[in-house]
Amino acid sequence: MSGGTPEGAGGAGPLSGVLVADFSRVLAGPYATMLLADMGAEVVKVEGPDGDETRTWMPPVRDGVSTYYLGVNRGKRSMALDLRDEGDAALGRELARRADVVIENFKPGGLAKFGLDFASVSAANPGVVYASISGFGSGKGAHVPGYDLMVQAISGLMSLTGDPDGPPYRAGISVFDVMAGNHAVIGILAALRHRDATGQGQHVEVNLLSSALTGLVNHSSAYVSAGVVPYRMGNAHPSVFPYEPLPTADDDLIVAAANDRQFRKLCEVLEIPQMADDPRFARNADRTANREELRPILVERLAQRSATEWFDALVAVGVPCGPIQTIDGGFAMAERFGLDPVVHAGEGERAVPSPRHPIRFSETPARYELPPPELDEHGAELRKWLATPQDQATQEDARG
Repeated sequence: MSGGTPEGAGGAGPLSGVLVADFSRVLAGPYATMLLADMGAEVVKVEGPDGDETRTWMPPVRDGVSTYYLGVNRGKRSMALDLRDEGDAALGRELARRADVVIENFKPGGLAKFGLDFASVSAANPGVVYASISGFGSGKGAHVPGYDLMVQAISGLMSLTGDPDGPPYRAGISVFDVMAGNHAVIGILAALRHRDATGQGQHVEVNLLSSALTGLVNHSSAYVSAGVVPYRMGNAHPSVFPYEPLPTADDDLIVAAANDRQFRKLCEVLEIPQMADDPRFARNADRTANREELRPILVERLAQRSATEWFDALVAVGVPCGPIQTIDGGFAMAERFGLDPVVHAGEGERAVPSPRHPIRFSETPARYELPPPELDEHGAELRKWLATPQDQATQEDARG
């Protein structure tokens, strides 16, 4: 048992030796801490007595366990603490005192009564990087619950999603939870860099609405820079054409010829090279303005072959395109390209198939040593470790 991290911690990941006290639940926080664990951090997942609620979000299930929970919790150790119990709260505070990183997504201010807010934790642990994820920030929006679907609605994303003549739609995933989780990781890594240089910790705050507004990129820029409020256009792009699904002999094919060179290549493969010099279509601005004239010309040619045939022919000359598939097709395509998209977290009977970490490191690859933990699976060993004075634990570890 080492003084800095629980027994069994380690590995060659780029964040090896970093201890993360994870007081988050559901998606944004757990996704962030899973990425940190993949990169070598030692993550202690602190759950309430009933566990992270995603444990009960089913179907689908694998061996009776929610796949939602499995999808964002590999690489962690679980300890159940009832923070309303002073003994458990004291263990939570001790974990936070030893941690390099604390991450939480309670309602802003909700951990203060347990002595686990930033002010309390940083007083005992000045070097801590303390990350908070909320729906609408810790100011005037602190009282508003932070659910991804709400933010999709409030931010404007739903107004951009769906058929122009139909109702607005949510994205198929909790896109801003995932985005906020990624922003939390970026903030944590930047704050760790600052701490390494100065010894000073800090509070990193991420909220879903801010993640949404920056994540709407060109649409946000259209509004803040030009006062233009965009609306949904189905699968069309407001500034580029062709950049949408087009029918082929069997299935629809996404065609994204986003510049003049790509459009010329598209016309050559479709055997209509003259269209690239037609003044109606020669530049992107022309094609966008005259999309209703150009679309049927492209559709007529694409109807001659299947989506898969066109995919192979077009990507061979550098024209971005792709068939519209279900998720199994996405994994199959990743396999085809040698991306090895599925890894196994853990070993033996406990091993759980999981999507690969998205970043590849040439010297410090991601690790997948631990499967998603059962509730309080590591509680006994973690309680023992936290009950041992840190300086004593360090000395014992040094003696071997």
